[in-house]
Amino acid sequence: MGHRSETSLWWQTGVIYQIYPRSFQDSNGDGTGDLNGITQRLDYLAETLGVDAIWLSPFYPSPMKDFGYDITNYLDVDPIFGTLEDFDRLVAEAHARDLQIIVDFVPNHTSEEHPWFQESRSSRGNQRREWYVWRDPSPDGGPPNNWLAVPGGSAWELDEHTGQYYLHSFLKEQPDLNWRNPLVEDAMFDVLRFWLERGVDGFRIDMAQRILKDPDFRDNPPDTSSDRPYKSLGRYDSQLHVYDQGHPDIHAVYRRVRHLLDSYSSSRPRMAGGEIHIFDYSQWASYYGIELDELHLPFNFGLIGVPWEAAAVRRVVDSIEGVMRPGSWPNYVLGNHDEHRIATRAGEAQARVAMMLLLTLRGTPTVYYGDELGMTDVPIPAERIQDPWERTEPGLGLGRDPERTPMQWDASPNSGFCPPEARPWLPISENCGRVNVQQEYDDAGSMLSLARTLLTLRRQHPSLHLGSYHPVELGESPCFAYWREEGDERHLVALNFTGESQNLHIPNGGGGRLRLSTTNPDSDLVVDLARLTLSPNEGCIVDLRGR
Repeated sequence: MGHRSETSLWWQTGVIYQIYPRSFQDSNGDGTGDLNGITQRLDYLAETLGVDAIWLSPFYPSPMKDFGYDITNYLDVDPIFGTLEDFDRLVAEAHARDLQIIVDFVPNHTSEEHPWFQESRSSRGNQRREWYVWRDPSPDGGPPNNWLAVPGGSAWELDEHTGQYYLHSFLKEQPDLNWRNPLVEDAMFDVLRFWLERGVDGFRIDMAQRILKDPDFRDNPPDTSSDRPYKSLGRYDSQLHVYDQGHPDIHAVYRRVRHLLDSYSSSRPRMAGGEIHIFDYSQWASYYGIELDELHLPFNFGLIGVPWEAAAVRRVVDSIEGVMRPGSWPNYVLGNHDEHRIATRAGEAQARVAMMLLLTLRGTPTVYYGDELGMTDVPIPAERIQDPWERTEPGLGLGRDPERTPMQWDASPNSGFCPPEARPWLPISENCGRVNVQQEYDDAGSMLSLARTLLTLRRQHPSLHLGSYHPVELGESPCFAYWREEGDERHLVALNFTGESQNLHIPNGGGGRLRLSTTNPDSDLVVDLARLTLSPNEGCIVDLRGR
C-alpha cells in the first residue's frame, strides 16, 4: 500500500514534535514555560533528538480559562510566554537549525473576553452581533436545541442582557464564532496571513471539523452505542454529533485555506494539519479534499484510543491505508496534550514498542514532548488541579493536567524545567531522577537513545520515511509485522505486544540483518526470518539488503 508524489516535502518525510509551551522550559523563573525557554532548547530538538518540525500549542493572549484555547487576541503573544519579538527570534533560530515551525490556529471559538465578543453581546443591533452564533430561546424558554458542550452540559448560554443564547461547543467562556458570516472568515484569514508573514511553516487547526454546523440547528440524535473508539467524554457521549459539527460546507472553507497556503509556498512549502476527531475513516479522509486540495494532514487519532493489542493496532493502520487516495499522505500520533501518555496507557516496556511503531509506519509521525523519555502521567493533588474539564466533570478522568506536566531535563530540583526556588505550574513527576534527558543521554538502553536511533534510521533510509507499507499475515499471533519498501530497500518491522517470547515465521522473508531492537543492544546480527524470535516486549527492524 502507499502512493507518494514525485517530490516529497518536509511535512511528509519529517517528524513533528509537539511542545506544550507552559511545560517545556521556563526561562524567567516564574514556574511557567515560555517562548524563550523553547529557543534555549532548540539544539536539543535539532541535534540531540533530531526532529524536523515543532508544533507549538497556543501562546496567544488569554485569560487561561482553557489554558490558551480561549483567545483574546490572535495577533499577539501572552506576556506569560513572552513577546512577538521573542516569537520572531524563535522562528529565526529554528529556521537556522532547519527546524520548521507549526503554530496552533483556533478558529472555532474565542474567549468571552475577546473584543469581538464584547461588542457582539453588547446589543442585538451591534455590527458584530452576527460574528457569533446567537439564537432565541426555545418556546419553553430553554436552550434552542439539545446540543452539548464537550466538558458537559448544554452548549448554549443565556445572555440575560440581550435575551438570546450564544453557542459554546466547549466552556461557556469560549463562544463559537459564526463562520457563515463572510466577515468572520475574512478576519480569520487575516490571522493566518499575519503568522505566515512572520515566517511560520504551518498550522495545526484546532477542532477543525467544528467550524460549520447545521444551519437549521437540528437536535442531535441519541447515541446508544457502548463501543467507543476513544475515551469517554461523559454526558457529551450521550449524543451522535451529526449536526453540531462537520456540515458539508466546511470543505469549501478548507479549500480556501489551502489556496492561501499555496500562495505562500513559493519560497518554502507551507502546510495545514487539522485536529479531526472522526473515527469513520472515509469521512475523516474527506478532509484531504476530493482533489487533495484541503488539509495536508488531517490528524489521525486512531492509535490513541485503540486497545494496545497487535490485532487492534493493525486494524487501525490498515483502515487508514485503505482510505488513502493516491497522492495523499497518512499521519499518526500516540499522545498529545489532551490524552494520557503512552507510557501510562501501555506501560514502560510497551512504550518502547510504541515508539518504534510510530517512527516506522508510513506517514508523518507526531511525537509529544517527553514521550521520547518515557514520561508518564503525574498524579495531581486536588489543590493543584488546573484543568477546568476536571472541575466541570469531577471523577470522570477528563482532567488533562497529568499529561501536561513539566519536561524532565535533569535530576536537579524541578528537573531543570525552572529554578529550584520556583514553583512549577504543575507538579513534576517523582520519577524525574531517572526519567530525564541528562540521565538517558549516555544510557544506550534508555528510551531517549532508542528514540534517537529510530529517528536516525528513519532519516537515513528512504524505505522508512517514504516507502510503501505491506502488512505481514501472522495468523493469530499477538505480534504486528510489516514491510517498508522503497526502491531496492526493504525493511521488516516486527513488534511483540506481549510480555512473552513469540516465534514468528515471515513468509518468503529469507535472511536479513538486525538493525535495531527495543530490547537487545546487539544490533547488526544476521537473522533468519523463517524462525524469527521476539523476546518479551521486543520490537525490531530487519534490513533485507544487509543479509
